[in-house]
Amino acid sequence: MVGRDALDGRDEPARGPDDHAELLSELDSHDLAFAVATEETGESDPFEVDPDADPDDTFPQSVASGGPTSEGVICWTRVAPDRFDPDRTLAVEVAEDPEFTDPVYRGLIDDAESILAHDYTVKVDLDGHLDPDSEYHYRFVYDGVASRTGRCRTLPAPDASPDSLRIAVLTCQNYLNGYFPAYHYVAEADLDFLVHLGDFIYESDAGDFKGLGSPEFEGRDLDLPSGYDRVRTLEDYRYLYRTYRADDFLQEALESHTLIAGWDDHEMVNDIYWDARTDAPAGDHPRGDDPEFMAQLTADAMHAWWEFMPARIDYDPAGDSLQDRFQLWRDFQFGDLVTLVMTDERLFRDPPREAIPTPDNVGPHREPPGRTMLGEEQREWLIDTITGSETTWTVWADEVLTVPFRIGSGPLSVYPVQGGWDGYTRERQTISEAIAAADVDNYVTLTGDMHCYVAAYVQASYPGRVTGGTGVAQGDPIGVEFMTPALTSLNAAEALHLTDGWRGTITEPLISELVTGMNPHIEFFDSHNWGYSVVEFTPDECTYVGYSVDKTVDSPDADREVVTAYRVPEGVVNLVDVTDEYR
Repeated sequence: MVGRDALDGRDEPARGPDDHAELLSELDSHDLAFAVATEETGESDPFEVDPDADPDDTFPQSVASGGPTSEGVICWTRVAPDRFDPDRTLAVEVAEDPEFTDPVYRGLIDDAESILAHDYTVKVDLDGHLDPDSEYHYRFVYDGVASRTGRCRTLPAPDASPDSLRIAVLTCQNYLNGYFPAYHYVAEADLDFLVHLGDFIYESDAGDFKGLGSPEFEGRDLDLPSGYDRVRTLEDYRYLYRTYRADDFLQEALESHTLIAGWDDHEMVNDIYWDARTDAPAGDHPRGDDPEFMAQLTADAMHAWWEFMPARIDYDPAGDSLQDRFQLWRDFQFGDLVTLVMTDERLFRDPPREAIPTPDNVGPHREPPGRTMLGEEQREWLIDTITGSETTWTVWADEVLTVPFRIGSGPLSVYPVQGGWDGYTRERQTISEAIAAADVDNYVTLTGDMHCYVAAYVQASYPGRVTGGTGVAQGDPIGVEFMTPALTSLNAAEALHLTDGWRGTITEPLISELVTGMNPHIEFFDSHNWGYSVVEFTPDECTYVGYSVDKTVDSPDADREVVTAYRVPEGVVNLVDVTDEYR
């Protein structure tokens, strides 16, 4: 296994007392693995497999794939520390059939030092070795033991014309607050890819992100190596990823489908932002106001995320700042059908506003020029990519709620979701006006973070001062927004003890009606359920189906229901309720 020549393989960067060297160099050793050809090793047959060997003893986190291109994917695994032998070679093979009778790729990874440095994780880049728009089976072999077999998929060629694209959209999976049977249904679904919008882990081993009435879940205990309730070290983050990735249902889904991964705040610290006054991250953490500590903690978080997620990102070790070096934002093109844009909404964002979020205070005219969630370069890239898209559908995978969300009426209203775009209204206005001026067809935003199901119209402007002025009228719709619910994380109804029995039966439709009444651009709202969504794009329409799955049952037979479904015709910004077709 070799890395880029520009990188030196260090796992512990040099520290500087007056700068953030840890943020600038921590990832220097996080390159992808490159397997060498089989004839370059002297081993007899590293692909020989003992059919009776237990793969879970050697590969406790199983396998995963991600970072798809039209000619490859990244394949991921982790070797059990007690099974690892520096003198043995790890093999990877890919085939069109699950029996691997005629492999299309075989390679060997023999860099023991790098495997040891990265918590025994391995990522192999197969870009350039596979065919476009194709499904493959892959596995790792180590000391005669084969991992479980994974399925992966490549993107269509840029000039292809796919008949459809089906993706599952997932977010917000708090291990302590429920089981993951939703992933079993995702694994069995007919999908092309998984899109995860973030909060893949939660950075606590206690009840910090549960409600007062949230139940305890047997077997969902965590014990951070540092001994604290909140993460403090790289080993804490690694422990969380190892534990989450040991979940049977999560493994099943990642074995079955190729992942396109983003992040939100809990991969690092709750409500993390960049504090320009200290030139360091800050957020909701017992030491969140300690710039040196937060800089190191953020570096550790990014370090572990990169090790455990099969993601393809741009990394430039010559960049002057963290944001220049580590570029999570990127786009994926699915032939002429869909352009999917993913943004990083944490490493650039300014601190939250201190004012109470009333209609008078949230408008863009109340924000200082330059206030940002994305940073100037990423914002301009986002606008250029969306307005320059030539595919039928243009999709922004936006981690947080895009449309305004108001509670109350008139001057007594508040906009409580300040971690979403209601907290960054000047920049939202800039983006919306650019998309409206370019007359972008078939524009869709896929969002998460708020732990709800939402189907809404994205508009050029909205009533009230949330988009500027003293009383802006209802603007024209420029697209639609679909929010995927939390997989298990605390939602509003659970926090208010409203999910069970008669309380849930009464309050579920009541709250939905209240929210849609207060927000005319929102067609559907539900905060009583947990699950995932499936979004399908064809040349003729986009369809969103929101599923609920019982998180209280650790079983593949957990109840699943369709909560809502909407269809949007090509060329028309119109949300059509098709729930009855899917129930």
